[in-house]
Amino acid sequence: MLFQPAIIALLLASAVSVAMLAAASPFAWELIRHWDISSGSERQLRLERRTYLMSTLLTFVFATQLVALLLFVFNADKMAVMFVGAMCAVGTLNANAFGFPALIAQIVVFFLAAAWLVLNQADSRAYDYPLVRVKYSLLLGILPFVALAFGLQLEYFLHLKADVITSCCGSLFSGDAKTLSGDAAAMPPRPALALFYGTLAAAIGAAILHARKLRGGYLVAASSALAFVAALIGILSFVSLYVYEHPHHHCPFCLLKPEYDYQGYWLYLPLFAATAAGLGVGAVQPFARIASLGAIVPDIARRLSWIAATGFAIFAAVATFMILQSNLILLEN
Repeated sequence: MLFQPAIIALLLASAVSVAMLAAASPFAWELIRHWDISSGSERQLRLERRTYLMSTLLTFVFATQLVALLLFVFNADKMAVMFVGAMCAVGTLNANAFGFPALIAQIVVFFLAAAWLVLNQADSRAYDYPLVRVKYSLLLGILPFVALAFGLQLEYFLHLKADVITSCCGSLFSGDAKTLSGDAAAMPPRPALALFYGTLAAAIGAAILHARKLRGGYLVAASSALAFVAALIGILSFVSLYVYEHPHHHCPFCLLKPEYDYQGYWLYLPLFAATAAGLGVGAVQPFARIASLGAIVPDIARRLSWIAATGFAIFAAVATFMILQSNLILLEN
């Protein structure tokens, strides 16, 4: 299993990311302790020169982690044909105990990486680099999560056995399953629709308000996080049913398969982009009062707010289109 090209790419990307972050940690610690932009000492000049290179390398690392999530899910779906009982990525991830923890860890790393990139963008535009200590402290905090994601992926791929009989998505995303996913799948359509469109409307409204009047930055982040959760619940409880035109098929991964025209990517890509942008607004909000960031943070927050509003709007429009063009009837007038 380890010699599959996609698996090699994933493990290599994760290993390189861990190695580069670990190598950057001693520099990050030194910088946190000794950074003084007003100083003209030799140490400060050395730190400034190394910061330019290090920021470029770290930008590459975190950008790689954004793409790694997509590759991980895509690879899990493609490998389903190798396991007896697997119909989609769920069967592949269920092939051993490390599959879903690895996916969850990669999602966490995705959002942490996005937040770091936003802070780095704000810091690099300011003349005095006021967020250097903040972003390198965050780097030290992100390193354990990246290492955990790599460790879980390695354990997952090492323990994949082609002769394992795995379970299909019906057992995990059934309304009868005693799990969080089962509870979400069992949610009645009307309340699920209200939660789905209500939270998306709130997230879009908060993002547009902030983009226009620069008010409620933390509200954008909070509403984006809630919209992300509500969107996943909506996909499980009713959107997937309309796509499959089956009242008991709740799987959020089968949406990615070619027999459903890869419709899931039209849902998940704008959803994850919008959520990351909304959380990014909250990430830069605490630094809006720093003098050198006085014009930079509002500009970045405004751009991210428009991305969040647009992403959630696209997600809602795609989901609505899937519902309207379906032949399934869940709600009676």
